[in-house]
Amino acid sequence: MPETAQEVLNLINEQNIQVIDLKFIDMPGMWQHLTIHSSQLEEESFTYGVPFDGSSIRGWKTINESDMCMVPDPTTAWIDPFLREPTLSMICSIKEPRTGEWYDRCPRTVAQKAVDYLKNTGIGDLAFFGPEPEFFVFDDIRFEQTESHGFYYVDSIEGRWNSGRQEEGGNLGYKPRYKEGYFPVSPTDTLQDLRTEMLLTMANCGVPVEKHHHEVATSGQSELGTRFAPIIKAADNVMIYKYVVKNVAKQYGKTATFMPKPVFNDNGSGMHVHQSVWKNDEPLFWGDGYANLSKTALYYIGGLLKHAPAVLAFSNPTTNSYKRLVPGFEAPVNLAYSQGNRSASIRIPVTGPNPKAKRLEFRCPDATCNPYLAFSAMLCAGIDGIKNQIDPGEGLDVDIYDLSPEELAKIASTPGSLLEALKALEEDHEFLTAGGVFTEDFINAWIEYKLDNEVNPLRLRPHPYEFSLYYDA
Repeated sequence: MPETAQEVLNLINEQNIQVIDLKFIDMPGMWQHLTIHSSQLEEESFTYGVPFDGSSIRGWKTINESDMCMVPDPTTAWIDPFLREPTLSMICSIKEPRTGEWYDRCPRTVAQKAVDYLKNTGIGDLAFFGPEPEFFVFDDIRFEQTESHGFYYVDSIEGRWNSGRQEEGGNLGYKPRYKEGYFPVSPTDTLQDLRTEMLLTMANCGVPVEKHHHEVATSGQSELGTRFAPIIKAADNVMIYKYVVKNVAKQYGKTATFMPKPVFNDNGSGMHVHQSVWKNDEPLFWGDGYANLSKTALYYIGGLLKHAPAVLAFSNPTTNSYKRLVPGFEAPVNLAYSQGNRSASIRIPVTGPNPKAKRLEFRCPDATCNPYLAFSAMLCAGIDGIKNQIDPGEGLDVDIYDLSPEELAKIASTPGSLLEALKALEEDHEFLTAGGVFTEDFINAWIEYKLDNEVNPLRLRPHPYEFSLYYDA
């Protein structure tokens, strides 16, 4: 893979590439793109950027100050596997053309400021993040919302609800039972070839891959495993991951979604995030404390637990996120930490005697998040814990799901809705603005966008289940 602007230009010339696709992420977390002819890409483009209209991007500029520039990162160059014409794709950050400064509402810029903040504190110089996005693969998806009706319909050949349905030239059975879809072999697992193609396609796009498997839920829930990476690269990889998964599914005549809870009464899809901090090529989380954690790691956990409700406004940023974060579906609703315990929101993986493998896993997030913002918020919370030596308390080495109501009442839990998480963010965000990582303007814009475009519109609409409950009232 190229490392410099000149290496990218050399690659374009050597392979006679005529089409360049420039991708950037908007504030909510969706990739946008602009395609240019290779003649329009010069070495200066990697410094000054390529102009575009920022007023048409969600949460960004007004029309009277709409001119912005996307600046490609040469280290992100890869050949898009889904396009007929050989196309070089690069991920961009956004600049203000008037000042030449990086744009404060560009999520990739926020992540870079988080890295700079870590270095400036002297705590560490590198943060590794290892996200694990889960997703569903469906054969059919339909939904609609008007003034007079609203519905959704999802279907999968694997769905347990199809065990009595005539299909496939007669029902062939082998439908994973609810909550029992983890690791079955073919023919119960129908998606082996699909996931393999997803994994190998990601590898060809430069993402370091490890494995793939069926996940717990029925109806095609899956996960692909990738290696950890520095925070910005890890977020870049999440975006490539989602792009590849959706497009390979489409090629197979299927549809993939990272929506946390698309299926009622079965496990939802999360994105557990492994993380560690290093300095001078040495891991800082290994020590002689609980689960071989250092005091630095325990303080990091303390900060993450303390600020978790506010962090979730970025790491679990949709109303649907909180349909997943409910008891009874292996969801990490309990704000506690524990070694090898998946009922706690922070798990300390059992990694053996290798100090470099010591890390924590934050299990709350899901892949509807903007990864640049979510990872930055987690890192800022951890830094705040280290700076202020926040004690996380004792590790909780029990199955939290089996605790009595009286015992559970002593353990803090995640917010019950996006509205609660946004209120927590409004009340607790100094740890995010420290070091200038997030600005007050960004946080206010985020809260306003989420309220106006997601929370309040959902509150205005009747839900289909309400007709079952109340129509005959």
